Amino acid sequence: MELASILKPDAVKFISAASSKKRLFQELAEIGGGVYDICPKKTVEALQERESLGPTGVGLGIALPHARVTDLDHIAGVFVRLEKTLEFDAVDRRPVDLVFALFAPENSGVDHLKALALVSRTMRDPAICGKLRSNNSASTLHAILTEAPAIKAA
Repeated sequence: MELASILKPDAVKFISAASSKKRLFQELAEIGGGVYDICPKKTVEALQERESLGPTGVGLGIALPHARVTDLDHIAGVFVRLEKTLEFDAVDRRPVDLVFALFAPENSGVDHLKALALVSRTMRDPAICGKLRSNNSASTLHAILTEAPAIKAA
């Protein structure tokens, strides 16, 4: 699995700011709705339900919200870079500016976990994050993410 197979160019955005985690989830769901034809309202609810189990802010300014959604038949991603950081209840208590949301069909099983692991490994790469933080262009952000060398688990 490669990021290019789950992240369409139109699903990558540079956003100046989000006023709250809920507003960020709405933005992610609206992008997902426009690109992948998923229901934004149900997607926000699924993201909030997953977040209630534990925060998806993984540290170092990165959040990986994810949810299973009913009207999706493949794993799909949305990436946003925030110009202004957002408090996210991350494990290290730092605000986030890089957000990679992952949406999966309700019955995706192990594929959802494989995709989440791929995204996590990619976003843990300091060089990739540095490049993402120094660019505002959605097409450049997409290229950085999808052209990153495949990072294998140790």
